[in-house]
Amino acid sequence: MRIYTDLALMDGVVAAGEYSWRGDRYSYKGRLSDEMARMASIMCRATTLSTHMQSDILCTNINSKDCPFNESHGWIVRGPQFSVCVMANVFCFVENQPDALNRVFAFMRERLMDAEELV
Repeated sequence: MRIYTDLALMDGVVAAGEYSWRGDRYSYKGRLSDEMARMASIMCRATTLSTHMQSDILCTNINSKDCPFNESHGWIVRGPQFSVCVMANVFCFVENQPDALNRVFAFMRERLMDAEELV
């Protein structure tokens, strides 16, 4: 089973998916239309690329091998109804319920923290 399929079955998860690093493919499970999932995969890929760029810039300015922003592994943004969590090339939309975000992100860290990112 794919990681996004496991995520989609968790309590509080609206939808989960994965996108290709080239940006030409995506897969998902959950309560999103195909068009919304397509847009979500584009948004998550673009934000991931931007996050990596910003981490690289911060580390260049700090000028240290021990930069705390080196090798960023994911990001979260919180909206009024749900949050978006991304790690590697996997995205997850999580309802803002108590403990749901912590459970989901812990699962993502366990499964994806060492995933190779091709950005």
